[in-house]
Amino acid sequence: MANKSRRDFMRNSVMGLAALPFGVGILSKTAFAQELPRLAPSASNAQALNYVEDASEASDHPAYEDGERCDNCMFYNADNEGCQLFPENSVEPAGWCQSWTAQA
Repeated sequence: MANKSRRDFMRNSVMGLAALPFGVGILSKTAFAQELPRLAPSASNAQALNYVEDASEASDHPAYEDGERCDNCMFYNADNEGCQLFPENSVEPAGWCQSWTAQA
């Protein structure tokens, strides 16, 4: 009887360890998605990258091309409207900055 309990324990332990990466993936996308304060266009880091909350306002910027928006940039995180370039803040999905890069 003791061997069966040991076998059950080992099987359950291995299955638990195998499932661990899936649990971490779920937690990192939901539990750790936090609400970030919105980036103000007047902030110095926003001004350094010519960030605007409405991409159409950047139409006179030489780096801007029609259709470029934060929500289709590789640095944008839809889970919390965050941006890797402004890690302490969220950005307007319809916004734009001169570092816009197409999603891969």
